[in-house]
Amino acid sequence: MSIEARKEYLRAIRDRYKKAGRSQKTAILNEFCEVCGYARKYAIRILNGLANPRKTKPGPKVKYGPDVIRHLRLIWISMDQICSKKMIKALPHWLPFYVEPGVTDEIKKQLLQMSASSIDRHLKSYRHAFRKGLSATRGHQNKIKNKIPIQLIIGQEILKPGYIEADTVAHCGDSLSGYFINSLTMTDIYSCWTENRACWTKGQTPVQEQIKEIEKALPFSMTGFACDNGTEFLNYELLKYFRMNRAAPIEFTRRRPYKKNDNAHVEQKNWTHVRQIFGYERLEDRAMVAMMNEIYQLYWNPLHNFFIPSVRLIEKTRVGGNIKKKYDEPKTPYQRLLDSADLPQEAKDKLQVRYKILNPFELHRGLQTKLTDFKQYYQRQKLMLVG
Repeated sequence: MSIEARKEYLRAIRDRYKKAGRSQKTAILNEFCEVCGYARKYAIRILNGLANPRKTKPGPKVKYGPDVIRHLRLIWISMDQICSKKMIKALPHWLPFYVEPGVTDEIKKQLLQMSASSIDRHLKSYRHAFRKGLSATRGHQNKIKNKIPIQLIIGQEILKPGYIEADTVAHCGDSLSGYFINSLTMTDIYSCWTENRACWTKGQTPVQEQIKEIEKALPFSMTGFACDNGTEFLNYELLKYFRMNRAAPIEFTRRRPYKKNDNAHVEQKNWTHVRQIFGYERLEDRAMVAMMNEIYQLYWNPLHNFFIPSVRLIEKTRVGGNIKKKYDEPKTPYQRLLDSADLPQEAKDKLQVRYKILNPFELHRGLQTKLTDFKQYYQRQKLMLVG
């Protein structure tokens, strides 16, 4: 029985108990103890109005007030709803730039003191579920398959930056027919540094053009390239690009068909780096490609690469029928690159110069402005098609 139901029941029988005779009081008391589960002496005190009402709620005192929770939620939204363990590592990098009205040094201090479990508890009511998209991976010819070997790479085997996993995401809505925009995602296994580019269709030419653009933007040299079995990757043009006219050819491998976990490092980015900002709508206006690439290059990728921590799997062991996984400390891709002994000092200096001119909250505000413009353009185009 709930507390409110007990109170209602008490109000209903208290007057009757006080006016009752001895034998009737015993019967009422027995019934009250049986229904509510109270001890007999305590029940007598309640019925006689002698028990003092509890002045404070049971359990530990509230540590974080509504102002702290409000700012926690605002920062969490700015961080694109990352998990709590990553958030506690990101807060020291974000709070120096946080200047929302009402924030004080004490609130910032409390935010830094919050544990991951406390963050999860306070943000639980704000989390939402999202639907999944369609797979647009298509088959390929056996001749090209034989030239690109299958190789399974375990993340903890990669000890330096440069080995890339790639995948494409179709912005096709509920249908794969016709022409629509695709997003290319390339992520470095060692550092989790990720770059995205939008392209019109996922033919081998537009995809290869964006791969070249991303390679120029990477702060390290590419040493390996792994992909799924889609025709946008498994083609002779890309094979020539990686293996010919280079001082050091890039290792080009593929994963097993129908095994998404083989390419897990980039597959997980399909939500965090693509769906989270552009959703599952069908994007079939070619003019949107330039708008999406501006969002990716100037706002989304810098925000995630410099200010959003990620975790890497460093150990996986089987214990009976269970698999125990151990992850490293959450770090931003930028921090991992600075810690790498294999990245040249010149590249590190360029990264540090770029980091000093970035502000995560300005990036997020700029991102929201561009996304608003993008969504308004999308709605206008949608209304024109309907009309």
